[in-house]
Amino acid sequence: MLPKIDLHTHTNLSDGLLSPIQLVQKARDQKLDIISITDHDSTNGIKEATEFGKTIGIEVIPGVEISTDVDDKEVHLLAYFIDIENEELKKYLSFFRDERMHRAKRMIQKLRKLGMRISIDDVLERSKNSAIGRPHIAYTMVDLGIIQNYQQAFEKYIGDNGPAFERKIHVSAQSALKLINDSGGLSFIAHPGFMKENLLLSLIKAGIDGIECIHPSHSENQVQFYKGIVNQYCLLESGGSDFHGGKKADDENLGKYIVGPNVLEAMKKMLQKNNA
Repeated sequence: MLPKIDLHTHTNLSDGLLSPIQLVQKARDQKLDIISITDHDSTNGIKEATEFGKTIGIEVIPGVEISTDVDDKEVHLLAYFIDIENEELKKYLSFFRDERMHRAKRMIQKLRKLGMRISIDDVLERSKNSAIGRPHIAYTMVDLGIIQNYQQAFEKYIGDNGPAFERKIHVSAQSALKLINDSGGLSFIAHPGFMKENLLLSLIKAGIDGIECIHPSHSENQVQFYKGIVNQYCLLESGGSDFHGGKKADDENLGKYIVGPNVLEAMKKMLQKNNA
């Protein structure tokens, strides 16, 4: 039987529900063989997950998800096979985790001005040691009874056009690609969805290694479209569930959105070529 591979998952060290160990255990329960943990701006869970994975037969590929800015649009990049001990990468991730905290505080201030009884301490109580993001604020708003559900937080308050929205400070795509390359990794456009063609081409020209073709937000037509782009420009493909758990109610996605071993083999060949 071919191995089942999910290259996009999150733990509670970014905006997921499960600890690294719990995630690896759940991956095994869902009959997965290989996963990549791609937390936002954090690689803190990878060592623990990798060691535990070895004890139960799950391979963990080191990854991270980075937010970048391309033509004033936020674009997420997935990095795989990175050296998590790379000093420049560690400095970058530390800086942007700090920036996430500053942004969260500004958003909380805006929510309070809208009459909501919420504090940064409320959010920190729920985020623990995670790289804090909007999902943590949304979860807190639900827990405090400010709103009825997770989606409502984004639709009414903290979504991109909401009254409490605050822009993130982003690294440029070129800088992110250099950072990923210098840390020995491969770079992929995450969940491109309805990304405009000029934006896609801009990233391809900048030197992206591949595109996440399989994702829960992609229709079958989109999957085939992005696979066509991958073939046309001789890129790599990736895919996964983007599993978070909790109030995102995406438990059924883990084990459903997977890639085959040929995808991973192509990545490893590219790494060998880069290191030759």
